[in-house]
Amino acid sequence: MDKLKPALVRQIFVLLLLVFLAVLIFKEIIPYLSGVLGAITLYVLLRKWMTNLRNRGWNPSLAAALLMTGSFIGILVPISLIIIMITSKVSKAVINSERVIRAVKDQLTQAETYVGYNINEAIDTSSITSWISGNLQNLAGGTFDAFIAIGVMYFMLYYMLIKRDAMKSSLISYIPLGKENLKIIGEESDQLVKSNALGIPLVAISQGIIALIGFLILGVPDPFFWFVITAIGSMIPFIGTTIGILPVVILLFAQGHNWQGIAMLIYGFVVVGSTDNLIRLYVLERLASVHPLITLFGVIVGVPLFGFIGLIFGPLLISLFLLILKIYKKEYGNTHDRL
Repeated sequence: MDKLKPALVRQIFVLLLLVFLAVLIFKEIIPYLSGVLGAITLYVLLRKWMTNLRNRGWNPSLAAALLMTGSFIGILVPISLIIIMITSKVSKAVINSERVIRAVKDQLTQAETYVGYNINEAIDTSSITSWISGNLQNLAGGTFDAFIAIGVMYFMLYYMLIKRDAMKSSLISYIPLGKENLKIIGEESDQLVKSNALGIPLVAISQGIIALIGFLILGVPDPFFWFVITAIGSMIPFIGTTIGILPVVILLFAQGHNWQGIAMLIYGFVVVGSTDNLIRLYVLERLASVHPLITLFGVIVGVPLFGFIGLIFGPLLISLFLLILKIYKKEYGNTHDRL
């Protein structure tokens, strides 16, 4: 039997040590991973602005501070307001969900005579409302972790903006990949970030605004709350704006506003539904396409990890994972052919 070479043993030991330390670091950084992804996202979006300001003679620190302030006002403040509104509406949403379930059960009572089965007993109202409450609170996310993640994000972003060349050279020296694959990672990551950070929110906000017009015209209670719910639903494949439209329709019927309920149903599925495809086509012409399954699994992974912003960072994380997998296959997949 051939003995293991000392060099190979040392290499295996170093690799195991690297894996151990990587797992240890990753485990502790998970609550603040959204800050890391947020820094990367904002850097990609603000990089050209930073270059333009520096070319005009701006001091790098002053230019970075201006862009960071602008991103805080234009991105973080609206997101924070949405999270605060969702948090404040959790109890009301639970009450609304109970009313929706009761309305559905009232309608099912009429159908029981035809079915011959007691459907109402099979519906556990308290369990459903508890599930909705728990998921809404999880969507809102933890405040303390969010503050730390924001601090990490802006600390990283400042360094990335003013030390772009140093950061680039550090990545090249530490990442064990060829320059060609590093270039591919840079270019495709840029497209992925823009698609997830711009494309998904733009489609969601557009869908929410179209639905909001209908809510305001038909006098739906709390129209801006349902606007947010509809926009969030638009980010989730196979669910879409139905998560905001259908409860509103049921509530209108439950309140006795029958013609408003019918009008909302038609408006939601005809107007809002048809404009969804038009908006997505318009956005995807300018940005790279994201597969619906990537978005779906991204939301499933992202929301428990990051809270509300997991709707954006979840798909981004899945996309980056698939990109690295693709690069690994290109770099090492045909190694056996060369042996």
